[in-house]
Amino acid sequence: MQLDFRNINTLWSSVIVETLSRLGLTTAVICPGSRSTPLTLAFARHPHIETIPILDERSAAFFALGIAKRTHLPTALICTSGTAGANFYPAVIEAKESQVPLLIFTGDRPPELRNCHAGQTIDQVKLYSNYCRWYTELSLPSLDIKMLSYLRQTIITAWDHTLVPYRGVVHLNCPFREPLAPIVTPEINTLSSTINFDVFLQIFIKEIKKY
Repeated sequence: MQLDFRNINTLWSSVIVETLSRLGLTTAVICPGSRSTPLTLAFARHPHIETIPILDERSAAFFALGIAKRTHLPTALICTSGTAGANFYPAVIEAKESQVPLLIFTGDRPPELRNCHAGQTIDQVKLYSNYCRWYTELSLPSLDIKMLSYLRQTIITAWDHTLVPYRGVVHLNCPFREPLAPIVTPEINTLSSTINFDVFLQIFIKEIKKY
């Protein structure tokens, strides 16, 4: 189990990645950027997920598309906030029309930093419109076990939507507050000792019909 208890963002992101690993994710294509740092670190440190860094977002999206087309399984695609995610758009359209499973994570500013001229910020809500099979914006990271359960179940739902009833694109917008770097914060220490995360992450996955 690969959970990162350094701070609220690292734990939140590692729950996402560990859940995906247990569902069967094997590859993540990452476009480095500040706001997606917690996700990037979580994917990069997981021993069972191959992470491929590509600087150019358009190239990264088509590379991920090719992997998903070859494997018939979702490939994760990660970028920072702002126009980075917009560069995925041509590959998203191609994935939708070709029924290729892509699982897109866009880092984003928290709500209080939107619509106030903060840098590297655009409206990322439903960025890919009807070219997505399913979209959601995740909650801000929380240490509440009920919120971590919500996160786990949302990731399971997202995975399912990339595959059934037919393959396609799922977009999860992921807001993060500072600290984005893996700075150790003391309030998380008690959580790791009071919750059995092995039990928490036991997922009973229904058999997914291959189309």
